[in-house]
Amino acid sequence: MEQPLNVPYKRVMIVDDTYVDRYVAERVIKKYSFAEDIISVESALDALDYLMAGKDHPEELPELIFLDINMPEMNGFEFLEKYKELPETIKKHCIIMMLTTSLHEEDMKLALANPYVYRFLNKPLTFDRLKEITLQPEKKDPQL
Repeated sequence: MEQPLNVPYKRVMIVDDTYVDRYVAERVIKKYSFAEDIISVESALDALDYLMAGKDHPEELPELIFLDINMPEMNGFEFLEKYKELPETIKKHCIIMMLTTSLHEEDMKLALANPYVYRFLNKPLTFDRLKEITLQPEKKDPQL
């Protein structure tokens, strides 16, 4: 039986336009004590607004962002374009994981080529995926 992960993160954010996907991710994160707090937003625009609102209080920012690719209004890649313009206080604090149903190899290559994306994960979020993240929590160097 899987054991709780003992809250490796204080705060994580889920950015996904699909309610069921957000719900599943939230349940898995709670079940395995992966984070103390979960910020769940249904659009990339809402995520950017949240991040900007916390720019002067980095302790309130999510340490980890699970970002969907396919969303209306602004997709995950468009979010990343806006994200790179955010203040360094935000970018230094957050790790981005693409969490998507996309099986397109081009999406994976594009995501992993982005200096702010740490990993590309397929939905749904599972215990094994969370465990994998906790075993390698270091941030990717944005200078690479």
